[in-house]
Amino acid sequence: MKIDMLVFGEDWGAHPSSTQHLINQYLTSQEILWVNSLGLRRPKLNYFDLMRAGRKLLSMCQSPANTNNHCLRQLNPRCISWPGNRHIRQLNQKLLLRQLRPFLDKSASPLVWTSLPSAVDVIGHLNERACVYYCGDDFSALAGVDHAPIQAMEDELVEKSQLVIAASAQLAKKFPQKKTIVLNHGVDYRHFATPTTVACDLPTGLTAGFYGSISTWFDQRLICQVAKLLPHWKFVLIGQIQTDVSALRAQANISLLGPRDYQELPSYSQHWYAGILPFKDNRQIQACNPLKLREYLAAGRPIVSTPFPALAPYCDLINIAENAEQFAISLESSVRGQSQEHKELRQNSVLNEDWKVKAKIVSDVLAQL
Repeated sequence: MKIDMLVFGEDWGAHPSSTQHLINQYLTSQEILWVNSLGLRRPKLNYFDLMRAGRKLLSMCQSPANTNNHCLRQLNPRCISWPGNRHIRQLNQKLLLRQLRPFLDKSASPLVWTSLPSAVDVIGHLNERACVYYCGDDFSALAGVDHAPIQAMEDELVEKSQLVIAASAQLAKKFPQKKTIVLNHGVDYRHFATPTTVACDLPTGLTAGFYGSISTWFDQRLICQVAKLLPHWKFVLIGQIQTDVSALRAQANISLLGPRDYQELPSYSQHWYAGILPFKDNRQIQACNPLKLREYLAAGRPIVSTPFPALAPYCDLINIAENAEQFAISLESSVRGQSQEHKELRQNSVLNEDWKVKAKIVSDVLAQL
């Protein structure tokens, strides 16, 4: 297989990231090799990491696979996730280059795109015409990451890259201005705005909903307080649980539904009374530009959120609350924002932010490399 673009990202087929959304736009014009996650931390001895390690070991035994689209092929890398160990990094470099060589020998100077700093050790050894670093998170503050070694790898990667694309203005401040552009996230507008039927397990009545990982940056204390202030509301949380949620489970009007397929999300977000973004105020959230923000807007329902910088372009359309009392009041007032006029205002705010538009912006920049 001759490749035009070599992409290092998370595991393909997981809940779509901004990288997957963007790369999807190039599948009709580019032959792409997608390298699944190289890891951002040393595994720990717990159930979650042991299960993930088992899945990764199984995937390493598989040959590179075609996806549903013949223009994209996946590679499950045979490497060890231990970014802080110099010897492991050297070993990973040799292992990864050996796996990539059959593709590189058939390809004339592919473009390399990486969303992970852990790819840095092979950059410069791929006969690439250019390297693009797409940064969607502040890895020095991101939960579940070995911060110090990953920050060091990111610094090396930025030095080696010809272009840095940052997903928010806050993130862009970390990088050299002369080689950095800001690309705010897009939205699969048709997917989230096209009317669909309600999910069978979405409660009836006044319902506030969230989807995404339930991790350390999710403000459980805030939501528990709001749930107590609004016992007549039901709070539905969709997503993988990555932290202790005993406080959430103890609240009678909070339901943890677990993960749902991407295709199912509009059947929830179009039908709950309000989408919620209850984030803690930390460095990770200050730098984030969550996909679900624009997805919620495309679904058309009211939104109540804690404050963070990425809300700024839409602040007139979102109820921003700094504490539980304000959050509860905003949810109650959101019942008055269910009209067709309000819905169209929210949807129109992201009508021209489709991923196709974002991919065209990137294509124009890449053509100049």
